[in-house]
Amino acid sequence: MSGPRRQTLWRAALLHRLSGLGLAAFLPLHFLFLGESLAGEAALDSALAWTENPLVKAAEMGLVFLLTVHLLGGVRLLVLENFPWRDWQKTWASIAAGASLLVAFLFLFRVL
Repeated sequence: MSGPRRQTLWRAALLHRLSGLGLAAFLPLHFLFLGESLAGEAALDSALAWTENPLVKAAEMGLVFLLTVHLLGGVRLLVLENFPWRDWQKTWASIAAGASLLVAFLFLFRVL
């Protein structure tokens, strides 16, 4: 791979877009789950029991990662649009990705 796709900030922009797509894919599932509360208490209790599954807990970690990446990617865009360009922004984009992973893992271990 050569050219602009090797640049850190290009990858940060791609990660921001992919995290937005991941969050958009999650929303229908979230609304479906919330709709269970309309079906009555037994249906909601059944859905809540399902969330104790370890795979669901791992998916929650992924969701927290996507939310954190998307938030930090949005902040990165605001900085790019409103402040002059600096070389250190590449470093901060890498730090933001690492911070997103850290937050996701801390959430996972707190939840388990």
